[in-house]
Amino acid sequence: MRGGGVRRIAVATTALGALLLLLGGCGGADPVHTGHKGIPDTRAADKPADRPTRIPGVGNRIQHRIPADSRQVLVVYGAGRNSADATVVLYAKRDSGWDRVRGWPAHNGKKGWTTDHHEGDRRSPVGVFTLSDAGGVLPDPGARLPYTRSAAIAAPRWWPRSYWHDFDYVIAIDYNRVEGTAPDNQTRPEGYAKGGGIWLHMDHGSGTSACVSVSKEAMRYLLRTLDPDRHPVVVMGDRPDLSA
Repeated sequence: MRGGGVRRIAVATTALGALLLLLGGCGGADPVHTGHKGIPDTRAADKPADRPTRIPGVGNRIQHRIPADSRQVLVVYGAGRNSADATVVLYAKRDSGWDRVRGWPAHNGKKGWTTDHHEGDRRSPVGVFTLSDAGGVLPDPGARLPYTRSAAIAAPRWWPRSYWHDFDYVIAIDYNRVEGTAPDNQTRPEGYAKGGGIWLHMDHGSGTSACVSVSKEAMRYLLRTLDPDRHPVVVMGDRPDLSA
């Protein structure tokens, strides 16, 4: 155990596991390569008075949906409604406000963002979602969230080679899924048409089918930092939607 997390180990390797994975929102071929305009300044405020009392760039509509007990918020700032480029920033709540901890360039859905996500639209859903479970093909790097290691999570080998390591580390985004289960659990409480299987995972250099992808370094950092006792959530969307 680490930080209250529970390690789950699975060794499922069947072809059925790989097939079911395709029903989720992640992965897919036809990469569209995109660039980034740089990593944001992620230094924490030097003085308590400098800390913002609200998360920057997040308007009232979404700010009010962040649970009051959440002290870790990962914000995915999408570059535009139809863009696959994004920046991910981790904020930590202190008594005097929010510290901007670290940030990374990222990708989201190939076609951008939507407030009405459904299976196969290749857009990432806008909203606030809890982060409760993690896993991957690689051994647990010291995750605080419950971590399931499983070969069944691996990206299918008929995908482009650049995608093969996407799921070495994943953090499940709790959109239309059962919390407290392995990331590749295919149960969709609101039905398959609404989509699911949306993860934070490793980046392959272009947009995803609906997930958010960051570097391996970023994934390892997030796995070791996101703490269930601090009730982490992800706030995600294109900048205009986030700021509304």
